[in-house]
Amino acid sequence: MSIKNSELILNSDGSIYHLHLRPLDISDTIIFVGDQDRVSEVTKYFDTIDFETQSREFKTQTGTYKGKRLSVISTGIGSDNIDIVLNELDALVNIDFKTREIKNTKTSLSIVRIGTSGALQPDIAIDSFVLSSYGMDINGMLQSYNIESIKNNMIEQAFVKHTKWSPKKPYPVIVSNSKSLETHLSSNETFKGMTATCGGFYGPQGRVLRLELQDDSLNNKMDSFDFKGLKVTNFEMETSAIYGLSKLLGHEACSINAILANRALGTFSKNPQETIDKLIVYTLNKLIS
Repeated sequence: MSIKNSELILNSDGSIYHLHLRPLDISDTIIFVGDQDRVSEVTKYFDTIDFETQSREFKTQTGTYKGKRLSVISTGIGSDNIDIVLNELDALVNIDFKTREIKNTKTSLSIVRIGTSGALQPDIAIDSFVLSSYGMDINGMLQSYNIESIKNNMIEQAFVKHTKWSPKKPYPVIVSNSKSLETHLSSNETFKGMTATCGGFYGPQGRVLRLELQDDSLNNKMDSFDFKGLKVTNFEMETSAIYGLSKLLGHEACSINAILANRALGTFSKNPQETIDKLIVYTLNKLIS
């Protein structure tokens, strides 16, 4: 059945609505970064850049790194932006734009997020790397989809009980990464654990400037959560959305973050850009190994 014009929106040049991309513009291995300026921080290591475009905060560059074709896309901040980016990327490879019909043979993308984050555990050092074995949606975006097949109910129930989670908040949804990508990206340089994906940077992550929190002990409860050795390692704003939508759509996804802050200790990196650059080089070399 043909998808309606109001649901699959294409620009006059045939590109997808927000990203302004056409199917041939992207590789099947894609790096996500949040900041549009970080795209060039990744692609400065490329041998070639064959394609470049930008629409709003969504900047894309496609080229080659040591012979491997890669695309780098800035998603902007937050799960709402991930909802746009992942649905539109999937449409590029799995919907025929001429017939507006879903293709019989599906393409699976490999998606790696290079991000920045704050650690919750005191033993995760500033300037280290955290690879997210699980993403935990505590912002509610994934609840818009039929997610029963991808949820980890036992971990979710244990987390809700441990934290005395408020029923007024979205119910936590916990989704695993791509185990094949995790194996590929892991090393003795990476910590592993569960990344909590929040709907904001301040209150949702327990930061207090002038506003009182709904639960000012939540961070301590999250710090102490332990499900068979699985702990909440860090806060950020994208990972669970990437994992959830990728699982539902049949793509492989893994998120790796540079730890710039340690929330438990109240410390922040003295050389954040150097740490981010090290993570970029680390990830690029892992993707071609």
